[in-house]
Amino acid sequence: MQISDFQISQVNKQIQSLRKAGSFYGKKLEEAGISGISTPEDFASLPFSEKNDLREAYPMGLMTAPEEDIVRIHSSSGTTGLPVIIPYTAKDVDDWAIMFARCYETAGITNTDRIQITPGYGLWTAGIGFQSGAEKLGAMVIPMGPGNTDKQLQMMMDMKSTVICATSSYALLLAEEIEKRGFKDKICLKKGVIGSERWGEKMRQRIADELGIELYDIYGLTEIYGPGIGINCKYNTGIHYWDDYIYIEIVDPVTLKPVPDGELGEIVITTLVKEGAPLIRYRTHDLSRIIPGACPCHSRFPRLDIIMGRTDDMIKIKGVNVFPSQIEEILKEFPEVSSEYQIRISHLEGRDTMRLYVETNGTVDFQILSRRIAEKVKSRIGFTPLVKVVELGLLPRSEKKSKRVFDERYE
Repeated sequence: MQISDFQISQVNKQIQSLRKAGSFYGKKLEEAGISGISTPEDFASLPFSEKNDLREAYPMGLMTAPEEDIVRIHSSSGTTGLPVIIPYTAKDVDDWAIMFARCYETAGITNTDRIQITPGYGLWTAGIGFQSGAEKLGAMVIPMGPGNTDKQLQMMMDMKSTVICATSSYALLLAEEIEKRGFKDKICLKKGVIGSERWGEKMRQRIADELGIELYDIYGLTEIYGPGIGINCKYNTGIHYWDDYIYIEIVDPVTLKPVPDGELGEIVITTLVKEGAPLIRYRTHDLSRIIPGACPCHSRFPRLDIIMGRTDDMIKIKGVNVFPSQIEEILKEFPEVSSEYQIRISHLEGRDTMRLYVETNGTVDFQILSRRIAEKVKSRIGFTPLVKVVELGLLPRSEKKSKRVFDERYE
């Protein structure tokens, strides 16, 4: 989708604010001699920003509004280096709540719903984002935060929660616990709003079936407000994103040139009205595509496809580039296999080896199933993994995000 004239005028305001503040990114624009743009071609020539740039600005180098206007900070986890600190003005906080409320409305959630929030609070954007949007909507919030499954289930039953907000990993764990404890007829859940990690169709189906609810996939990242910048509607034909707050382009992750609508590439986001820490052409490393055409829901907002993976998720093994999503697509074809899997890559006796662990119920021959899966991976991707079939429930569950790929070659 080409950037509009109005969006170009909004980008110019962001450029002026960044340069005036002399913030980290403002200095980069000044050094590049960029004071404004006039055309889509000018926009496409603006420099990209990346997470490493943002880390270099630690702690408050991204702050673009005056400090007296900053009311809150959020931060990325910092697990792979210095954290990224994102300052928010009161308007940023309110804009984010408006976008998040819009997500709830798109999912058919109203002010009569009771929304149980399980993602974490604190510096992470998740818990407080889900809460602010629910309060803006006027719904009742049950702000549980992460963990303590016994208490989660107790409150879910006692408070008659109708909406659960969670990572897909924790939603699955809750679904399995409800099934195990025989609580299904005691819960009132109707919908789940799931975010913070990519999840496959098989996992989606398991959670939806076991809880008997509709699922909605919310999108966002700390650097760009947080979760709530987009969500799928009931037709599940992609994620509607709010193009009055953000501009999204899809670029080839190698050439960094924009690709046509409908083609897979890396999501790059520009904030159009953010005050605390505006970002221009921020490389998310998330892979998706713009879905052209109108949605059956008649929303005016454009659509992204589901997140297919990340450019940095790619594993190179035996000269072949593999994404976890490719393995998920193969496992989807085996109805006897659960949604949970684990990939372990090691270097043994001079060669790379992939071990693929999958779960199944006890009604199939594990050896025959492992051979069938290995043959399918070989025919589809080009090498034969060692497939280990284990009983349902043996792979670890998580209250946060599930780690599915372990590359032991570099440990």
